[in-house]
Amino acid sequence: MTLLFGGAYPESYILANSQEQGKGRVFEICCRIVNASPLLKDDADITADKICFPAFNATIQAIPCDAGSAAGSNAVCAGFDELWASTSEHARRLWDEMTPPPTRKIACRVTVTYAGYEGESVLLEELYRRGLQQPLVGEDLYAGDGLLMFWSHKPIAPWQDDVWLAKMRRERASAYQRQALNQFASSSSQFIEMSWWRGCVDPNYTPVLTDKTLPTFVGVDASTKHDSTTIVAVTWDDRARKVRLVTHKVFQPSEREPLDFEATIEATLLDLQRRFRVCKVLFDPFQMASTAQRMQKAGVPMREFAQTPANLTLIGCNLFELIRGAGLVTYPDDGLRLAISRAVVKENARGLQITKEKSAHKIDVVVALAMAAYAAVQQSHVEEVPIVVPYIWSKTSGVISDPCPASRSTTAAFYANGRSRDPFAREW
Repeated sequence: MTLLFGGAYPESYILANSQEQGKGRVFEICCRIVNASPLLKDDADITADKICFPAFNATIQAIPCDAGSAAGSNAVCAGFDELWASTSEHARRLWDEMTPPPTRKIACRVTVTYAGYEGESVLLEELYRRGLQQPLVGEDLYAGDGLLMFWSHKPIAPWQDDVWLAKMRRERASAYQRQALNQFASSSSQFIEMSWWRGCVDPNYTPVLTDKTLPTFVGVDASTKHDSTTIVAVTWDDRARKVRLVTHKVFQPSEREPLDFEATIEATLLDLQRRFRVCKVLFDPFQMASTAQRMQKAGVPMREFAQTPANLTLIGCNLFELIRGAGLVTYPDDGLRLAISRAVVKENARGLQITKEKSAHKIDVVVALAMAAYAAVQQSHVEEVPIVVPYIWSKTSGVISDPCPASRSTTAAFYANGRSRDPFAREW
């Protein structure tokens, strides 16, 4: 398009859902095509994000996905990759700015994508419906009203064989529907297959009563009146490389009897602190700011984890992979099983976001489990470094003062007579 039909000073642009995607995928393929062509490679100057053909005064460039930066372009061709993920108003404005200019005899926008999610990929759905209204000029090929659309629901690439299709069928139903059949899928679907969950339940496993040496990670999903409040504690089994459910509690408030955070959440967290070695407690600060302050003063390691769409997607993807890969071990519990069966996910460009179809369904325990499991998995990737707490030697009285009395037993061996036996510790 650029070289044959561009006319004077032709310019074309590559756009994707991020500049990195545009440069690292589409632009990189364009560079390979040029370098593989005997007729093009000697006439092209290739830089990090631009291909120039001096003989034609032509350029092909990957540009940032910014409507303001794209304004005023005079493109022969604007290539959009994976338009299904262009779901924001920002992306729609970028599409509008790249409208083919009337000053070019031939100009176009080219879109390469598979189907997206119903109600989310609005721009792509509009193009798809518009294409279906045009005359069918070939198999799965529609043309008219300034649009040429090829949209097939059959695997047509040579590598889309029976083995690939069988593999895709093992993925989520929506993934198979979009990526194999090229059909728009609902953005909400059941969170997991219940057969996966049964594979995570150990009938001989029971809640842990107490183990003060057990590193424990806690997730808290709190509500005062409507939804249930849940506290879930898990641990990371380093030998098995799995997350294990330690214990959990569910409190159900009501309009008449709102939840007393001090008598429920705070008491439970303090109890967990006494029974286990609590390493981290993830909580949403929306309703627990004051509770978190009191718990922090009591020595409970509270960590804010706002339930934003990005964070819910993060923990949802992590829990999904744990359950699908049998990376979670839990004891039998009817309430937990019911909540898992009622949990659905809303799929978006970032991943899987846990939600529910009906407001009456209580899935708070699933969210708390996802928070705790995420903390455990993240901690498993961090190598613990021993902390040496220095003693302070008083030359006048010869008395050692300990800034951290709780660590005296573990650090006393390193200190004697005011001099450290640890070559990496300072003498104070």
